[in-house]
Amino acid sequence: MASTPMVPPNTAPGNPNFDGSPLAAPPPPGTDMTGICFRDQLWLNTYPLDRNLVFDYFALSPFYDFTCNNEQLRLRSIHPLDISHLLKMTGIEYMLNEVMEPHLFVIRKQKRDGPEKVTPILTYYILDGSIYQAPQLCNVFAARIGRALYHISKAFTTAASKLEKIGYVDAENENAALESKAGKETIDFKEVKRVDHILASLQRKGSATDPNAEPSIQVSKLLPPAPPPPQFPEGYAPPTTAEGEKGPETQQAAEPQLPPLDPIIDQGPSKRMKI
Repeated sequence: MASTPMVPPNTAPGNPNFDGSPLAAPPPPGTDMTGICFRDQLWLNTYPLDRNLVFDYFALSPFYDFTCNNEQLRLRSIHPLDISHLLKMTGIEYMLNEVMEPHLFVIRKQKRDGPEKVTPILTYYILDGSIYQAPQLCNVFAARIGRALYHISKAFTTAASKLEKIGYVDAENENAALESKAGKETIDFKEVKRVDHILASLQRKGSATDPNAEPSIQVSKLLPPAPPPPQFPEGYAPPTTAEGEKGPETQQAAEPQLPPLDPIIDQGPSKRMKI
């Protein structure tokens, strides 16, 4: 099986490796480039995107650091991902971490201090020909926590507004109940005047019969005499005075008395029936 030919280097002016110009300064460490994406459709239409040519495609992007060890291997016509040569070098390098041809390629930027000692720095992924910088884990956590706090704060604001509306409606209902109760308990002055007029007319009639008599005697003359009390049946013996006095006391002792009503607890607004 023939291997895929290497991509010829770019000899156009502006390439720091072939026109003698100084190397382009890489972005400073910690630069956030997650907001940009690189894609070269002309290169994708010309060459296949596989594990042999993916690094040459990645080297065209602004994410590539020309001071890495992989670039030195490319200048020596060695495959830039040859692990046997990279283990003998120290410094910044790129490694192909995961591959799902031809859709997904994951490239990791790391610092090598020895054959078995590496420190990961950044991660890049090529998805269907577009190159992205993967966000750092701390930035992902900060974004997720900020989003969660936003939704929690919004939920509390909505709940507080609804509770304020409920309290306002309850206050209105309570005020309406108090106003209706006050209207029911108001004194009808017309009814009072009518009763006073009736009593005054009775008093005038009594005084017309006998002007020298007292008011109580005049009112008693207008009323018919009370009928006599009925006679006791035969054989009925009325109770003695001592027994009569003890009877109501024993009856009161036998029947438990209800506690007095508290005007605040037992007859407050909450205990009264609402219509």
